[in-house]
Amino acid sequence: MTIRTRKLLGTIALLLLALVWSLTGMAVAQLPVLANSGLLQAIFYVVAGMGWVLPAMPIVSWMSRPDFKS
Repeated sequence: MTIRTRKLLGTIALLLLALVWSLTGMAVAQLPVLANSGLLQAIFYVVAGMGWVLPAMPIVSWMSRPDFKS
């Protein structure tokens, strides 16, 4: 697979990851235990806001691999 194809597929995967992550985060943020506590909300938003980086790292790594020379 060429690097251009990997970058296209990786971009689509990253967009889907961001969409699913944000929708899930919004749903979880509505839980009563979080909605009633400002401290828990702050902690949740920091963790959720930075948490998408971990699943995105392997995708970016895969996208940036060089092409194999035949």
